[in-house]
Amino acid sequence: GNSGGPLLDSRGRLIGVNTVIYSPSGASSGVGFAIPSDTVRRVVNQIIRVGRVVRAGVGVHCAADQIARRMNVDGVIVLEVPPGSGAAAAGIKGVTRDPGTGAAVLGDVIVAVEGTRVTAVEDLLAKVETRDVGEVVRITVRRGGSGGREVDLKVRLTELKSRM
Repeated sequence: GNSGGPLLDSRGRLIGVNTVIYSPSGASSGVGFAIPSDTVRRVVNQIIRVGRVVRAGVGVHCAADQIARRMNVDGVIVLEVPPGSGAAAAGIKGVTRDPGTGAAVLGDVIVAVEGTRVTAVEDLLAKVETRDVGEVVRITVRRGGSGGREVDLKVRLTELKSRM
């Protein structure tokens, strides 16, 4: 098959590495998927340098995008902020419970990274995946729901632990 082979543009430049093909018929035709060459370069360099892939993250657990859309929230809802994370040190707040009613109270909603708007979890991941652990990034959060004020926070990226 073509898995592991180069993906070239019309000028013959490497732009990715083929990984898998989706073929409803089972033949070698269908929709191909590839890893971008910039990602391959970054990952290979990390493996050579430290023996494994190191991924940087903000240090938050986020709600699924469908939940944000259902709630008419523009941005990434922070569900939880683990203690010791860069987000915790910066003061990012997750969802809490109202002690009187037990209702969920929206915490911070991430709306930008380094001034670039984010509207989905994938946007947030894309903004930090190319950065290094220990790097400080400006995260803009909206506090107090849809009508809340926006606050810029400096967050030191921490290493995301593998789930494997």
